[in-house]
Amino acid sequence: MTQYILDIQFNDQIYTEVALHFKEFEACNFTNCDFSACSFKAVTFIDCSFNNCNFNGTKINHVALRTVHFNGCQIKDVNFAMVDKLIFEIHFNNCVLDFSKFYALKMKRTSFTNCSLIAVDFMQTDLNAVFFNNCDLYRAEFDYANANKADFKSSKNYTINPKKTKLKKAIFALEELKGLLYTHDIIVE
Repeated sequence: MTQYILDIQFNDQIYTEVALHFKEFEACNFTNCDFSACSFKAVTFIDCSFNNCNFNGTKINHVALRTVHFNGCQIKDVNFAMVDKLIFEIHFNNCVLDFSKFYALKMKRTSFTNCSLIAVDFMQTDLNAVFFNNCDLYRAEFDYANANKADFKSSKNYTINPKKTKLKKAIFALEELKGLLYTHDIIVE
């Protein structure tokens, strides 16, 4: 049976692998919590915020994220590809998401602000109207993604192959155009 938890503030908690199984959290805030040992099973977060939390290596295959905000979190090497896709909505601010995977997710209108997205897998992901605000996208993979209307203008270090990625009406900064031309072996100075 699922336990329902509403409007609670959790601070400085270290969660074990099974601590959150079969729980639904709504309007809860988590601050300075460590989820790195967790392996989520039938867990739902609705209108929740995570502040300065550690998710490095967390297994989130069986979690629902419905209007969830991550602020100042460490989220390295996390595979989001198997999350519950019903009403999936997440936003990241000042987070480190290096080596994480969003493979084939629908992330329309997601925002990444001041985030490190080094070697993140966005392959086949719907990034329609996603806002990459001041992000480092070094070695992030965008092949076969839909990045139409995505805003990359304040981000850096991306390499995107326009032949393999939909980019209609996407926004880029002039000084970062080299990231779109790398496959043509063109030198931009």
